[in-house]
Amino acid sequence: MEDVTIYSTTWCPDCYRVKKFLTDRGVPFHEVNIEQDADSEHLVMRVNHGKRKVPTLKVGERYFACSPFSAQRLADELKISLNS
Repeated sequence: MEDVTIYSTTWCPDCYRVKKFLTDRGVPFHEVNIEQDADSEHLVMRVNHGKRKVPTLKVGERYFACSPFSAQRLADELKISLNS
């Protein structure tokens, strides 16, 4: 499994859903709160073409936003089963 990083905020319901999805499937991840790290906020905006979209995930060297949350898209991106 490639390394997974979630760029998130504390108030984001989709961030909570992504973290729960990963935790329920035993997928380890590192979380970065973009409200506490200006460099990460700029990275999120750069990879999302100027939009501050959370959650944004980095999987290996790929970035993608999972907002609105889509379990199917997340499973496809991670190449894991949709069902836990």
